Amino acid sequence: MHKPSLAEMSAFVAVAERSSFAKAARQLGISPSTLSETIRGLERKLGVRLLNRTTRSVGLTQVGERLLARLRPALDSFQAAVETINAFRDKPSGQLRLTVPRPAARTLIAPILGRFLAAYPDVTLEIVIDSALTDIVRNRFDAGIRPGHRVEKDMVAIRIGEDARPTVVASPDYLARHKRPEKPADLREHVCIRQRYASGELHPWAFERGGKSLEVSVEGNLIVNDGDLAVRAAVDGVGIARVPGTLVGEHIEQGRLVALLEDWAPRSVGFFLYHSSSRQTPAALRAFIEFMKERARKRP
Repeated sequence: MHKPSLAEMSAFVAVAERSSFAKAARQLGISPSTLSETIRGLERKLGVRLLNRTTRSVGLTQVGERLLARLRPALDSFQAAVETINAFRDKPSGQLRLTVPRPAARTLIAPILGRFLAAYPDVTLEIVIDSALTDIVRNRFDAGIRPGHRVEKDMVAIRIGEDARPTVVASPDYLARHKRPEKPADLREHVCIRQRYASGELHPWAFERGGKSLEVSVEGNLIVNDGDLAVRAAVDGVGIARVPGTLVGEHIEQGRLVALLEDWAPRSVGFFLYHSSSRQTPAALRAFIEFMKERARKRP
């Protein structure tokens, strides 16, 4: 049996963890056809089938599952070994992969991209915009950013900024046709633009005032999974939306939207950068953490 290469093993792990040749190929920076041929070559060398392929899905065989379970810690150890070398460099280098929800990308990441990359030109920063509760270990992210209450307890978490406090808004046209809500319970009588998490759950409409918290079950004939689309629908008078305040500030200032129930705004829980406690922290991630902590200290 010919010995497989580290590149072939890494390619197999990428496909196995994403259950997709196309997604794995994008991650590895190669074409799907090249990746497919690499996996076929690996299977020929090993003399076993590792992946079951159909036109719609990719799944692990029993042998593939056993190989993946053994390879994950081995590849992590390899990456840790490389990081020990990076520690001797003048500046951090390598790839840094982050999963970030859209509000955090707008308010925390976008403003610092230029300065961070100028300070660390040897770091390749990859940012994936995703509001789902991504398993950063399984999907091989170095770190993620989420509101504090959505970070798993076994993660190392560092507060890096305020989260985008939800704001309830409607257009002047909608309010001209419907009575303005004075309390959260009034929303039950309105057309509300709802949003769905990647998990399939609908975003809860939570409110708080004077230490009292409550959730309101709302209805409406539009459900989206994107805040920008919800804002556009609200501007067009479709209904009332509850979205991050960072998405609607300009619309409110220019009169396209009106803020509602402002005295019921929930408290901010803060955005946290989190990473696994079971892996050595890469030099590029350490640099990014310190960069974000310094930014947070300087913000009023």
